[in-house]
Amino acid sequence: MSHLLCALLSLLSFAALLESAQWKLQENVFVIESQWDTEAPATNVELTCDTSEEGVYWEKDSEWKQEGKTLRAAVKEFPDAGNYTCLSQQSHQVLSSHLLLIAKINSQGHMVRWILKSFEESNKTFLKCEAKNYSGIFTCSWMTENTSPNVKFTIRSLQGPQAGVSCSSPVAVTEGALTTFTAQCQQHNFCPFAEELQPIDIFLEAIDVVEYENYTCSFFIRDILKPDPPQCQYVATNGTVTWTYPRTWSTPNSYFPLTFKVKVKRQAKKHKYQVYDTEEQSLQLQSPGPAQVWVQARDCCYLSSWSDWSSMCR
Repeated sequence: MSHLLCALLSLLSFAALLESAQWKLQENVFVIESQWDTEAPATNVELTCDTSEEGVYWEKDSEWKQEGKTLRAAVKEFPDAGNYTCLSQQSHQVLSSHLLLIAKINSQGHMVRWILKSFEESNKTFLKCEAKNYSGIFTCSWMTENTSPNVKFTIRSLQGPQAGVSCSSPVAVTEGALTTFTAQCQQHNFCPFAEELQPIDIFLEAIDVVEYENYTCSFFIRDILKPDPPQCQYVATNGTVTWTYPRTWSTPNSYFPLTFKVKVKRQAKKHKYQVYDTEEQSLQLQSPGPAQVWVQARDCCYLSSWSDWSSMCR
């Protein structure tokens, strides 16, 4: 798998951890795993009103359901999920509330993806993380075609606070029908000069009114490195290309060396490129003259992902 992506990417289903087809996500929020076919049975859910009052009744999304402290519901499809509230018959005040979410699974028990859209480079990659350097700071991203304002995302370390990883709130950027979410994370105790012994496990939860999905990405910082492009110059009169390390790359450069590719396109050859490999920071072209030149970089020691190509060298 490309180093640009997480070293290990998988979709988690808590069905593997719990035998029941329903489990508690947080206080009064439950996830129901439902097989998405017509022949599969519904999941029977029993809800109890948390009150000492006897005269109570239940509503689902403001629609009356039944009287009594205990509500039994068959949950299979989206209309069955939602917010179930217990109210007082006397005062009509809410006494307790339960939110039921649906996680769609197939006949093999694997969750069926729906909210998130996979990245183009892999139809199985829904969450990816990248680092520009060895600072312990990295960015995780995911995409969705669902523009509903009710979609909520939570990203955190799978090991909890003890892992020393914190993530910012996701930031959304919409282009056309796609919305890309990014969150900046940091492993606070990361040491760039030490060998990494334990991978970082990042956990993403997605909730859209009545749907639930979760994803995990496990990686070492060195495996998700993708440097920024170098800054470069090209002198056409003598055919010299020079460049500098990305400003965001770790220092000293002698301890964190990069290797480079130089791509050259001559104006007379419309569809032909020449590509040169080097570990230096300059290259002398055999033939000076007008040309379009770009440079890209990657970690020399751990063979990270290549950076994007630089802007055309001026």
